[in-house]
Amino acid sequence: MNIFNVLTLLGGLAMFLYGMRLMGDGLKESSSGTLKQIMENVTNNVFKAFFLGLAVTALIQSSTATIVITSGLVGAGLLTIRQSMGIIVGANVGTTVTGQIIRLLDMNAEGGSWLQIFKPSSLAPIALIIGIVLLMSGRMRNARQIGSIAIGFGILFSGLLNMTDAVSTLTESSFVQDLFAGLGNNPVLGYLAGAGVAFVLQSSSATIGILQAFSSSGLLIWHGICPVIAGVYLGDCVTTAIVCSIGAKPDARRVGIINILFNLCKTVVVLAFVAIAHRLGLLDWIWNRTVNSGVIANTNTCFNLGSALLLLPMLPLYEKMSRRIVKDEPVEENKYQEKLDALSPAFFATPALALNSCYDILVTQLHLARENILDAYGLIKNYDEKVWQKIQDEESNIDLFADRISGYLVQLLPHLKDDLHVSIVDQYYKVVSEFERLGDHAVNISDNARRLAEQDSSFSDAAMEELDVLQSLLEKILAETQLAFEKRNLRAAYRIQPLRKVAADLVGTLKEDHLARMSRGECNVFLDPNFENLLSDMMRIADVSSNVGESVVVRVRPELAHREHGYFRDLRHENAEYDRFYRKARAEYYEKLPEGHTKTAGQPGFNDA
Repeated sequence: MNIFNVLTLLGGLAMFLYGMRLMGDGLKESSSGTLKQIMENVTNNVFKAFFLGLAVTALIQSSTATIVITSGLVGAGLLTIRQSMGIIVGANVGTTVTGQIIRLLDMNAEGGSWLQIFKPSSLAPIALIIGIVLLMSGRMRNARQIGSIAIGFGILFSGLLNMTDAVSTLTESSFVQDLFAGLGNNPVLGYLAGAGVAFVLQSSSATIGILQAFSSSGLLIWHGICPVIAGVYLGDCVTTAIVCSIGAKPDARRVGIINILFNLCKTVVVLAFVAIAHRLGLLDWIWNRTVNSGVIANTNTCFNLGSALLLLPMLPLYEKMSRRIVKDEPVEENKYQEKLDALSPAFFATPALALNSCYDILVTQLHLARENILDAYGLIKNYDEKVWQKIQDEESNIDLFADRISGYLVQLLPHLKDDLHVSIVDQYYKVVSEFERLGDHAVNISDNARRLAEQDSSFSDAAMEELDVLQSLLEKILAETQLAFEKRNLRAAYRIQPLRKVAADLVGTLKEDHLARMSRGECNVFLDPNFENLLSDMMRIADVSSNVGESVVVRVRPELAHREHGYFRDLRHENAEYDRFYRKARAEYYEKLPEGHTKTAGQPGFNDA
């Protein structure tokens, strides 16, 4: 044994860990869009939750990732603690799939040449070739993700082969032989070794894989690997609990605690079973047998599956214990706290979940801003201090949403690899400030109404009739804006700009009519600033809605991104439907104006007001 053998071993380990991570990341990225929907549909049937946890972990090759995602969903209120427990147990069993894949190392292809393709020495280069072809061609849908998965698979097996070669040389050393003999003679040392390595590597699959690679030495015996495997369960779950606890709510932290309690009981069950079965002579046939990769994989799977079936009835007890260990925090609860909690860093590894949480809050933010605008205009006609206060309270929530989403998107951006996800973040970052501006204009209108009430003043009946027409148009614009953003509806987005043009025409008409009434003494000249400010806020609401419509169009048609700021201005020249819809809407709303308004104001045309 020399330093170069050790370097070969460590290099193989590095390739193995990187391959596992690359393959897992590719699988998570390609499937994350469906994970949230699937996991939210978990019922209170613990067996369905168990199979879900098993399947998801087998797919993304990481029990830690599955449990962290589950913790995030629990913290966001999308899953209950009870629903999550079945997933936790299933995730612990699902992680054994990696070991079953690695056991291909033991395949003997001498009996037939066609079996040669299934040996790791063949699978590794085949996977690498497929992966690099997909990455370089990029013609196939999701080629990058699938290519990353294939390359990760190839690197994983290449690392295993390097470790196996290094181990065959290292085992000639008396030091290594004594070390392996020590694992067989000292169960406590084996248990601590398994726990320590799993904690450092943050992966039970990787630790079991290393053990499988070392099995090629022919020095590992069955009763020596049992405490090592049991120790792996504890080391991995401690890491998971730490990740689940970072910045999390009590329920999210309880997910990590339940995972620790389950794995502690699992280690007790495994060690107790092995000790009792050995005393009864039930394990004599395998006790001193030299193990290979397949035996280790099967032992790990049997330990996990048997413990899961035995401990499933104890899940309610784990829940009670977790509530005693993690106390509820006395906090002032916001009525939208569950939505805010969904902005969890736990979802950064699965961007589709993180973006969905942002979308839910953005929809709520737009809804609140729209409701505030309608309530604020109502105060102009009939002032109510309670309604004014409600608008202020909801404005605080709108601002809070904007701050939280903006910060979350900034933190999420470095974790994005898909261009689609980047474009969605870009849109969300733009519209969150637009929704906040809608809320600000609602506050301005409500404050205007409050000043009128304090002065015991009001606009003339003629002015209010005309304002009602403009307000009905704004309600239509806001409805189209909400439909466009929530459903990514292009038809609704295209309708916003011609309606915004009609609003500009109406504002011009209302200003001229108001001036004419003041000259005749029909409107209070001292209320002119109030009237002008109200028209200004109403026009800006239409402008902001137009900006949101632009964002939706560019999101659906990214080829227009370079024309974003001028696209709607050019739309009227490129789309005949724009002209028809504008003239129809203008005729409709001008027909609603009372008799006597300025006939020459706001004639049909395309000059922006």
